[in-house]
Amino acid sequence: MNNDLANPMEWTVTGMDCGACVAKVRGAVTRMPGVEDVDVALMAQRMRLRLDPAQTSPVQVERAVRGLGFGIAPKGSAPERAPGAFVLPGSDSPAEPAAPAPAPRQGWYSTAKGRLLIGTGALLALAWITQLAIGGQVAHWAFITATLLGVAPIARKAVRMARAGMPFTIEMLMTIAAIGALFIGAAGEAALVVFLFAVGEMLEGLAAGKARDGIRALSDLVPKSARLVDGARIRDIPAADLAIGQTVQVRPGDRIPADGEVLTGTSGVDESPVTGESVPALKEPGAQVFAGSINAEAELRIRVTRAAEDNTIARIVRLVEEAESARAPTERFIERFSRWYMPAVVGVAILVAVAPPLVTGAPWDTWIYRGLALLLIGCPCALVISVPASIASALSTGARHGLLLKGGAVIEAAARTSLVAFDKTGTLTEGRPRITRILPLSGSAGEVLRIAAAVEMGASHPMGRAILDRAEADGIDIPAATGAGAIPGKGAFATVDGTRWSVGAPRLAEEAGVMSGEGRAQIAALEAEGKTVVAVFGPGQLLGLMALRDEPREDAASAVAQLSQMGVRAVMLTGDNARTGAAIAGQIGLDHQAGLLPEDKVTALKDLTGGAQVMMVGDGINDAPALAAAHVGIAMGSGTDVALETADGALLRNRVSDVPALLRLSRAAMGNIHQNVAIALGLKGVFLITTVLGVTGLWIAILADTGATVLVTLNALRLLGFTPGKARQGRKAKTAARPLPA
Repeated sequence: MNNDLANPMEWTVTGMDCGACVAKVRGAVTRMPGVEDVDVALMAQRMRLRLDPAQTSPVQVERAVRGLGFGIAPKGSAPERAPGAFVLPGSDSPAEPAAPAPAPRQGWYSTAKGRLLIGTGALLALAWITQLAIGGQVAHWAFITATLLGVAPIARKAVRMARAGMPFTIEMLMTIAAIGALFIGAAGEAALVVFLFAVGEMLEGLAAGKARDGIRALSDLVPKSARLVDGARIRDIPAADLAIGQTVQVRPGDRIPADGEVLTGTSGVDESPVTGESVPALKEPGAQVFAGSINAEAELRIRVTRAAEDNTIARIVRLVEEAESARAPTERFIERFSRWYMPAVVGVAILVAVAPPLVTGAPWDTWIYRGLALLLIGCPCALVISVPASIASALSTGARHGLLLKGGAVIEAAARTSLVAFDKTGTLTEGRPRITRILPLSGSAGEVLRIAAAVEMGASHPMGRAILDRAEADGIDIPAATGAGAIPGKGAFATVDGTRWSVGAPRLAEEAGVMSGEGRAQIAALEAEGKTVVAVFGPGQLLGLMALRDEPREDAASAVAQLSQMGVRAVMLTGDNARTGAAIAGQIGLDHQAGLLPEDKVTALKDLTGGAQVMMVGDGINDAPALAAAHVGIAMGSGTDVALETADGALLRNRVSDVPALLRLSRAAMGNIHQNVAIALGLKGVFLITTVLGVTGLWIAILADTGATVLVTLNALRLLGFTPGKARQGRKAKTAARPLPA
């Protein structure tokens, strides 16, 4: 393998409608020399792999995929229509490359499966008309002709699959069943089975397209054009051509064409297309806005801060599409199961066809017929699609409601959550502490604030910003500081007016030996009120104390109550002192562990994960180690880089109540998956028994395959209408009855 090729190659593959299609593409390409790390995503219509061009060229890869009947085009090129499926003998081969299509969407009747349906339907109708008008041998040969013409394109595809090393496909089983039915005199039923197969294939395609629409709808939120401010002129340009630094005009009622910063204007902006938040957010100069949001009230001038391919919606779409590759354990198990399921059923079908006639002298045509029917039950299409269809629908629904999850593995892990650990600052609280009191101990209140602001100048953490905001509000002249530095988890220091000053937790002052008895008494009183205390001190001198309070989010208490009703415990992990932690935890109504440094949170989570399935919810910045230590890490954040890229998921609306919503969605997705598996295996099992007993025949058997696939896909699509924020009363009662983990 050429190790110089570090980046994978990527193509868009069209025409895939079920898990079996994915397996065919993956199987054909994986067998090629020099090909590694093949990843085929059904809903994203993506194939990614690593390739050594010295052994296999990209053209050979594309030829192999087209040979299976799928369209393929390099990433960035116009999507290619899948080659035609219904081709009369003597016409052009369907394996030839199709012309690139300008858009991926097309009418069902112009698709390969649509043409197969129309062709087989017309042939079957002609055969029936012949039977009604003439009957006899003429009608019999009409059904034979309809069967042979209808099954021809299916047989060609089956042969191509077999040559690619995949003999056990639904096309091969369908071909054997149809031809076998002709040999035992069931020509009419054979023609009907070919038509029903085409119906099922068409319905599979429509259902898969509907599932993809949920993801496409996210991309469609961004307007195609933008009003660029070019000096004194305003002109329309494609939104995709906007560059960072340019200014756009957004009129009332327009969608914002790019992520950016408001330069002029004040208006309410509906961010529900991006975050799911229905209440318009007030945007003033300096505020950040998202592409796809709707300007509701007044004109805004916005400076573009992100290119089109990197705006928030584009990154959300990429996250949802990439999440398809993070397959759930259930999906991986079903894939392994399906590898031996089809050969096993084929083996049973052969035994059913030959054993009774050989052993008991039973009629050959009867048992061959039943064996052929069993072949059609052998394809695991419905079983293979049962998990990815549900996962794709859940990911799309979550994205519409501001709940981002990185794949099926995360959904499955989240559904099992029995304990949620919350960070305090910025998660359970607003993350915007305010100074409520300044207590000078060896100077004035103004001097305490002046020194503290100088030390914290340039700070980005909430405490530092609170000190700087108060200094600005009080009109304090902040002196220059040098030699600034931070003490992780404790505070900061800098040299101001020739003296090294420190600002941080009281324990930092204790370690420096400057804490006084009066200071300890004041700290105890303030912490008992649920306030965080910051000490300002220098060499041998405690200058003063500042008390800050970060109020809990409005929905924090109700969110914890919802978790309790769902049978999920909650605990708060905070670096604050025990008294402040107890005050905030008591106000919200959950357990807590206080006085934790970042490494202490990791240790605490390791202890918690020993007896429970733990989800950690933090701000996605300071809590990265803790998020990684939990079974599932969820970041709070309104579309920030860290919130989208760190952890296993993100809550775009910054709502604590979205945590139970996320759990509801995950549980609903897993419930849907279990239903799908039951449908797929249940129908197969029932029709396997009834076919062996002679109760059902060929046309029912094909419905057991394609019908089950359609039912499973339609059931998965129900998740697109799921509302995670609404608690189901029945589910609440059921989950509340589960015992809480220790």
